[in-house]
Amino acid sequence: MTTTAFTGPTNQRNGQQLATIAAVITVILWASAFVAIRAAADHYSPGALAFGRLAVGTLGLGLIAMRYSRPRPRGKALKLIVAYGVAWFAGYTVVLNQAEHHLDAGTAAMLVNVAPILVASLAGLLLGEGFPRTLIIGVSVAFVGVVIITVGGPDGALTGSGIGIALALLAAVLYAAGALLQKVALRTVDAVTATFWGCLIGAVVLVPFAPQFVAETVAAPASALAVVVYLGVFPTAIAFSTWAWALARTNAGPMAATTLAAPAIAVVLSWVLLGELPTAVAMAGGVLCVLGVAISRR
Repeated sequence: MTTTAFTGPTNQRNGQQLATIAAVITVILWASAFVAIRAAADHYSPGALAFGRLAVGTLGLGLIAMRYSRPRPRGKALKLIVAYGVAWFAGYTVVLNQAEHHLDAGTAAMLVNVAPILVASLAGLLLGEGFPRTLIIGVSVAFVGVVIITVGGPDGALTGSGIGIALALLAAVLYAAGALLQKVALRTVDAVTATFWGCLIGAVVLVPFAPQFVAETVAAPASALAVVVYLGVFPTAIAFSTWAWALARTNAGPMAATTLAAPAIAVVLSWVLLGELPTAVAMAGGVLCVLGVAISRR
């Protein structure tokens, strides 16, 4: 009995720590995706890039799924996976790619990260997670950071056209819907199954872009194809898996709030890799994003 009393809390703490590590991996890789999409934008159209990314991701996830012999999802779980496969894996990816034809990587990341606010709010209302004080404070602080980054972008103002802003906000809505649907699906399926089938469904939806992807790959330099492979392996196969694994072990609100750190990381990566120098104001906003995430994860 004594062992049980001490093992339970210890295991719970270890589980929370592992979930936090998985969330951090997700945030870093998803932040890098914004920069990678911009890097490939000159060589791939939005639909073709999305198909290539999901095709690579499905291949990698399929190898993992076969290794662990996961059962196929059925019934309600399958319907939920189809829904977020279409909305999140396919719809979000195409819309984000299109948005980044009009926006720089940092601005796109900031606008898309309205999604965690939506997730936290809807999870409290629809999934019974409530509104913990630390979550509300943390999300509020991080959102202020996102606004500050937006105002203090490379040009000192929001960078991009109206259509780009609208597309990025639409991507945020699709992201939020997908995250909530996946949270419900994870009650009955494991993270590998949830990620593999969602990615596969997204890739199937985007099959009409396959010929375009092949044609653009033939014309593109090898470096552009390498970016597609990177997007498929790291921000898709790995990051969506670590996201699903962590999401299955924590509430959707705090998990989504963690991704509010992504704009700060994206701004730094954009500065280093694309030469988009952030201002002091933008850096201050990034600090607030990280602080807000730390508060929300308490």
